Amino acid sequence: MAFRRMVAVTAAAAACGLAGGSVLFSAVPVGKPQPPPPPPPAQHPHHPHHPPPAGKAGGDPSEPLPAPSLLLLPSPGASTAAAAAAAPPWLGEKSNNGCGYWDANWDRREPLALMNLKKKNQETGEEEVSSRLSHYKAKATRHIFLIRHSQYNTDGQNDKDRILTQLGREQAELTGKRLASLGLKYDKIVHSSMMRATETTNIISKYLPGVCKLSTDLLREGAPIEPNPPSCHWKPEAVQYYEDGARIEAAFRNFIHRADVKQEEDSYEIFVCHANVIRYIVCRALQFPPEGWLRISLNNGSITHLVIRPSGRVALRTLGDTGFMPPEKITRN
Repeated sequence: MAFRRMVAVTAAAAACGLAGGSVLFSAVPVGKPQPPPPPPPAQHPHHPHHPPPAGKAGGDPSEPLPAPSLLLLPSPGASTAAAAAAAPPWLGEKSNNGCGYWDANWDRREPLALMNLKKKNQETGEEEVSSRLSHYKAKATRHIFLIRHSQYNTDGQNDKDRILTQLGREQAELTGKRLASLGLKYDKIVHSSMMRATETTNIISKYLPGVCKLSTDLLREGAPIEPNPPSCHWKPEAVQYYEDGARIEAAFRNFIHRADVKQEEDSYEIFVCHANVIRYIVCRALQFPPEGWLRISLNNGSITHLVIRPSGRVALRTLGDTGFMPPEKITRN
């Protein structure tokens, strides 16, 4: 009975998912080796055999049967199977190394996906397929610098009134100097069309002469997706997520991807926009749950550096860096 209870407890624990639901166990009884039971006593012809009392060993009725212990053994492949079964839909396909998930075609620019399927099936050999694939492979690395706008007047009634504060202008100057000090050949500055992002861009561009500026509505501030856990002080209407979310997702798909196959040299691109947009982009680029964007905090004028390799792999070099600012110049509002 004790053994059955222990097996039941173990089975329930395995079903609930020990160690975060990723490991399954098998219960194996283990105990002291028992000597073989002695032969049954000779039966009297006039008295039928009576079995020994329940719970007693066949030889000595005074010794209780030792309760077996349990050895928990991980089932081969159970951890992988359980993790795969519990994988959320946004993760894409499981990686080959068993360490997590990565959708290699996250930007829809994976060479095999770009090849004409019919032509690919008609190829006669691996060498011909490899030769054709080379025409679809990116060669350059893209460096994406996401800049949050500087501090602005939050009391403005509309966007035109929400201009940078004096401190915000000083922050933009520091950010511009920092970007210039990196000694990189920047290709362009793309900025949100909102006033605070436009003003921040104009100040930064003074330190990057000759770099063209492009304005877009896609990078405007908004509510990208309902956060999890939810915010107790910021609760937009559902329609705002519906409208802003599609636009911000469009900004991600339009600007964040591996280099074009025609690009020969590495590029360095600056995007000046807003905290919500940057946090969402970082989560999407790293294939983290996008609902977690509000768990990240970014300072005004901060620099976030993403790297997108020709293979499509993405790395986060810096997140919200303001180490180049004096402590008294750092703000988040």
